[in-house]
This record gives sequence, C-alpha cells and structure tokens, in this order.
Amino acid sequence: MAAQRRNLMQSHQSWTDDLPLCQMCGVGTAPNCVYGPDGKGTQSHPNEDGHLRFRGDDGCFLYGVFNGYDGSRVANFASQCLTAELLLGQLNSGHTDNDVRRILTQAFDVVEKSYFETIDDALAEKANLSNYLLPHNENVPFHQLSPQSQKVMERLKELEQEVSGGATVAVALILNNKLYIANVGTNRVLLCKSSSDGQNQVLQIGRPHSTDNEDELQRLAALGLDSARIRQAGQIAGQSSTRRLGDYRVKFNYNEIDLLSAAKSKPVVAEPEIHGGQSLEGVTGFLLLMSEGLINALESAHGPEQANQEIVAMVAAELAQQTSVEAVAQSVVDRVKRLHHDVFVSGRQRATYCSRHEDMSLLIRTLNYPLADAALTPTQGGRVCPVSVPYLNSQSTSKTSVTLSLVMPSQSTLTNGTNTASTLEEGTPTPGSQSPTATLQSTNTQTQSSSSSSGDGSLFRQRGSQAAQPDETGRVPPYVDFSQFYRLWGSDHGDGQSMQGGLGPQ
Repeated sequence: MAAQRRNLMQSHQSWTDDLPLCQMCGVGTAPNCVYGPDGKGTQSHPNEDGHLRFRGDDGCFLYGVFNGYDGSRVANFASQCLTAELLLGQLNSGHTDNDVRRILTQAFDVVEKSYFETIDDALAEKANLSNYLLPHNENVPFHQLSPQSQKVMERLKELEQEVSGGATVAVALILNNKLYIANVGTNRVLLCKSSSDGQNQVLQIGRPHSTDNEDELQRLAALGLDSARIRQAGQIAGQSSTRRLGDYRVKFNYNEIDLLSAAKSKPVVAEPEIHGGQSLEGVTGFLLLMSEGLINALESAHGPEQANQEIVAMVAAELAQQTSVEAVAQSVVDRVKRLHHDVFVSGRQRATYCSRHEDMSLLIRTLNYPLADAALTPTQGGRVCPVSVPYLNSQSTSKTSVTLSLVMPSQSTLTNGTNTASTLEEGTPTPGSQSPTATLQSTNTQTQSSSSSSGDGSLFRQRGSQAAQPDETGRVPPYVDFSQFYRLWGSDHGDGQSMQGGLGPQ
C-alpha cells in the first residue's frame, strides 16, 4: 500500500484528471517573486501551491486551496488523497451535519497517515545514515571527510529533500446545498452574501491557525509550551502555522526543536477546524478560498485591517466585467500582484514589507451570482459611473477606498463594466445624487463594520442604445467631457484658452 501511495505522489498524471470540474468555479494563480533594486522580479523556487475544484455525485462539490512549503509534494499528495477520501461514495445526501464533519475529520487523518507512509522508508534510511555518520564526523568539514562519509552526507541531503515539506489546507464542501469548511493552517475562507438592496455581507469563516491565534496558543500552553515565547517567535520551524499537513520535523522530531521540546505530546497537528453546515438556500454571492501567499501580499501592501473588504471589492468589480469565473480569479490575483509590486517600487512606508511575495492562489465559487453579459458593451446602453467604495474597520481609523468603474444600464440591473484600473490608495468619495451607491458589511469573529458611499458620474456622457457614429470630421464623441479640465488648465497657465480655443485635441 505504501508503494502504491508513493507512486501516486510521484506520478505526473493524477486519477483526479478524469473527474468533472465545477463550472461555477475559477482559479487564479501567480508564482512567488523576489524584487531586485530595479523593481524587476525573479522567481525564487518552483510553485508550491495546489488546488482542487470537483463536482461529485448527489449534488456534492469539493474545493480546496493548498499552500505548500519546502516543495510541492505534500500539497500535491493531499489534493489527490483528500479527493479520494471524499468523492468516492463516502458522502451522500442522507448524511447529517455531524456525519459530514466526522467524514471530513477522518479524511484529513487518512491523508496525514498516508503521506507519512509514502516517506517512511526514506525516514528510516535517513535515521540509519545519521546514526552512522554523526558519532564519528559531527564537526568535521565536508572536504576533510572520507570518501565514504562524503557519499553518506550527499545521500542525507537527497533524503532530506525527499521527506521535508508540508502544506496548509482550506477545503470547502457543498452538500445538500449546505456549506462546510475544513481548515488546517493559515489559508483564508470568505463568504460574501449579496442582499436584494445591494448590500454585501462579508464573513470570514474561521481564524488562521497561527502563532497569534489565542485559541491555538492556549492549546499549546496546555501541552506544556511557553505560549508567550511562541507568540514572540512568530514561527515554528520556519512557518507561522500551528497546524499543518506533513512536515516530519514538527511531527516526529519536535523534541529536538527548542521551541517545542517541552511539549507533552505532538504540538503541531493536522486536525482540521470544521465549520458548517451553513445553508446556502436563497444565497446570492460568492465563496473565496485564498492561499496564505495571496493574503500576505495584499496585507503587506496595504495593511491587514481591510484585506477582506478589499479582495471582495476586487472580485465584485471583476464579476461585473468578466464573462468567466476563471478570468475573474486570474484578474484579481494579477491585480494584487501589481499592487504589491507598485508599493515596493514607490518607496512608500510599506515598501519595506513588499520586497518579495510567495505563491498566490485564489479560488472563487459563485453562488447564484450573475456574470457580465458578453453581448453588452459600454456603448450599448447605460452609463459608466466611477464608484468609490470606502471601508472602515471599527478597530482602525484608517480608510481604504476602492475605485470601481461600473456600467449602470437603463434597466435596474448591472450588466457590464469597463476595464479600468482599480486603486486602493487613500481616497474620498465624491457625492452625486444620480450615482449608484455601494454598501459593504464586513463580519468576522471579532468585528462588524459597514459603510456606504456614492460616486459622481457627471463626467461621463450618456450613450444611446447604439454604438457611437463618427461625425463629419471622422471623430467619435468621447465618453468623458474634458471641457472643465481644459478651461482650468488654460486659466492656470494665463492664456485664457478653453477647449474650444485650441487646448483640446483637434
């Protein structure tokens, strides 16, 4: 059995390739990047993230985002093994909430044990070679070792690469139109619900299992560890997560790690925290699964206070423009990557936090949420309006304004949007009686805040139902009226000229 699982992990093709994908889901990714002094980025290691998005039988859907580290082996293995443990008849519509939670917990336990079965031979060989080498050559430089000892050292390095690494996991399961979340580690899950009056409620499901999570610190303290020291260290064996899949160092050799050596039992576990089932009956909105790399990139650029609201605003803006969820997810990841890079090259206060970012993954699952209609364009009716959406966290006095560009049709429904850049810098909403109002409510285990604002659409010309036609000079009437700008420009430069006087484009 161990050999079969080892072949599964090492195979380039997966049996899950034949499973039907969910068409209501999209995934966006970006590789890790380190910026040089000139602002150019280079990838420091192969991508280590993973994901799954499958449609099972009996109205069952399974989604997951995996944040791997020190290699992609654990993330790849977990994505295949979890699917096998959940979509091969284990779940059906007759299961209760307790049944589903039990099956999810068992699935993670099987994944953890199965992974270590695939590397048990390598771990045994590593231990045997270490026992041979260390008593005789503990402090001897490599070039002074005997040829036999040098071969042993090289083999130990190969084995370490083979067995090292782990992954954090966020899994979402939809069964009987109920949502279940199983989380191990530091990825994040958001549920955005849109109401009939245009409000969006953002709910973060669960908290990351990290060294600043009070519940996790209490769990570790009960095992005999110094929670204050762990909080101050910020990491355990190079990672901020207190729960993770794989990583033999903190599972089997934790007594050799100074920070964990006093633990009465295994301190870093793979047990998931499970939420649900939460009914999705009548819900309109979307579900987001984000890897730690995506969260950290956005929080590094703009601070952690408004990260949830910002990412939801980006997704909502792209859903108003794109015709596929896949394009939406990739556009949002690309936008976060640009924001992170722009903060670094700007030299502003947060630039020091943005010298690098890890792999980024975003999975979006729409819930009765309409996408943009590809048949409509801004010239086919409606009015293009800039909407400045500020967010205010009750624990922070800082504001973040997200400027969206939306097309408001003559009917009461949103149809499409223009492809304009979005900014997350400080901004003040412009009042306007005819502009749409965007309202966002944010809810998590600690805070709940809401705010609303309007944007002024007076700069944008009304378009008819037909595409604009060129006039006798061959020009098409512009979307934006720059008359006021040219008048002010002329006044500031003392020539008294207006747009009609020659400053505008001729």
